[in-house]
Amino acid sequence: MARTTADILVDTLVDWGVQVIFGLPGDGINGIMEALRKRQKEIRFIHVRHEESAAFMACAYAKYTGKLGVCLGTSGPGGIHLLNGLYDAKMDHQPVLAITGHTFHDLIGTHTQQDVDLDKVFSDVAAYSERVMGPAHVRNVTDFACRTAISYHSVGHINIPKDIQEISSDERSARNVKNHTSAILGHSSRMPGENELHRAAEVLNSGKRIVILVGQGALRATNELEVVAEKLGAPIVKALLGKAAVPDDSPYTTGGIGLLGTKASQEALEDCDRLLLVGTSFPYLEFYPNPQEVRCVQIDINPALIGLRFPVEVGLIADSAVALRALLPLLERNRHRKFLERAQKETSKWWKLMEERGTREDKPMKPQVVAWQLGKRLADNAIVSCDSGTIATWFARHIPVKRGQKHSLSGTLASMANGLPYTIAAQIAYPERQCVAFVGDGGFSMLMAEFATAVKYRLPIKVIVVNNNTLAMIKWEQMVMDGNPEFGTELSPVDYAAFARACGGKGYRIEDPEICGGILEEALNEPGPVIVDAIVDPFEPPMPPKVSAGQAAKLAEALARGTPNRLRTALTIASDEVREVI
Repeated sequence: MARTTADILVDTLVDWGVQVIFGLPGDGINGIMEALRKRQKEIRFIHVRHEESAAFMACAYAKYTGKLGVCLGTSGPGGIHLLNGLYDAKMDHQPVLAITGHTFHDLIGTHTQQDVDLDKVFSDVAAYSERVMGPAHVRNVTDFACRTAISYHSVGHINIPKDIQEISSDERSARNVKNHTSAILGHSSRMPGENELHRAAEVLNSGKRIVILVGQGALRATNELEVVAEKLGAPIVKALLGKAAVPDDSPYTTGGIGLLGTKASQEALEDCDRLLLVGTSFPYLEFYPNPQEVRCVQIDINPALIGLRFPVEVGLIADSAVALRALLPLLERNRHRKFLERAQKETSKWWKLMEERGTREDKPMKPQVVAWQLGKRLADNAIVSCDSGTIATWFARHIPVKRGQKHSLSGTLASMANGLPYTIAAQIAYPERQCVAFVGDGGFSMLMAEFATAVKYRLPIKVIVVNNNTLAMIKWEQMVMDGNPEFGTELSPVDYAAFARACGGKGYRIEDPEICGGILEEALNEPGPVIVDAIVDPFEPPMPPKVSAGQAAKLAEALARGTPNRLRTALTIASDEVREVI
């Protein structure tokens, strides 16, 4: 039987090592669905409830495995729904392939049903976006799309009209020689040049107070980072996407940076005289040191990112681990150890403060308690996916990362709703590992139907919903950044434990901090999918590591201008501060 365009598409994906596709069926991709049905032994199709989830899952699959993530959406709205998750992949530099349908090829541009030129719509999010014209064209395009996505850590997009998917004719132009393309990816060690390595070593060796700032590009360079940190006497500060680059029990790391970071990290950056950036383009410029006083070396595999956030004297274009190993023999042991020792003392104080906040027994239960109790009980190889909002603060500070764990979230896009889809993708990729979603009620409720997907595929994911019935991050941004009273951030209550049971999973509810740990322990030991609905104090603020006078003034202005529940808000903040002084 002659192979259709869709058959060739799927065969090519198999050649590229694709094992799973996340998507939602639709009549605009019926030909592709039929091709997938015939190749079920080679490629697993995961049927989601919303295409946005499919794109998030493809992004997370790429993040957690390092492989190409693939998602599928139908013509018109199906493809449009993919965009948010694809922008997550684009902005966090993940290799993802999106496949979409289109209307009949001879009705395109006539305002027929679902007549949306998705190849044009995707032109910004995708590094490569092309419409397939027939069976003789599809392999050329698919090879190029996969190769582009993988090579440039970016999004590739293939759009195929409905009727073209089912064509089996092999008519081709004379120039389109059959089998001229292949599913082969070239590899390069990308070693830094000797001159650049010596220049980088000179910059670092001449410093006394050196900081290493790492991101997701350093996730596979843990050992190298610690060896270099020891030699340079340098604390390792972690951007949130680089949370798992070094375990939090390492003597070298001060933890995170930024509004979600630690006081130790912020003070180290404020006082350093040398900065080594490794696999990061941390976007919050206000947290970098004074560029007039600090010399900088940057390591990144992407040349375009060198010098993007901070003035750099030397850029080393290479994989982080490769570059650090090449640089190490040229580095001298820094005799000035007091800078690192001071950072270590401040980090120890910080963790004692986090434990104090995470073990409070007052009611309403504090969100920090849920994070702290969860972190103590996670498996050594757990994969933890977080959502955006105040939930990311508790994730960043109160769930210490262990060596061997994976932690991630929507980093640069900072999209809500990614946590549950990320966790489903992680469980698909690693069925033997503990996969946990740590999410807020605002983000979770956006795509909560995907819990039914977990039940359908018998995925033993654990979803911890920190439920404060408010869009808390937005509320605090309104007050602390703009001095405005909070407005439009309240959420109507939902019983997420009951929802879990309605979907066929297990549901728990926690309101008492004294039993929080025990319930989490029980939930984590359940064999199937679980939601834990943790009811927490909606007035608990995500305090920055160091409160500025400007932030305090804006908050006071917001309270004075009539923020709802302003007395309760003020009392909660005052109570927290008094506890920490005592």
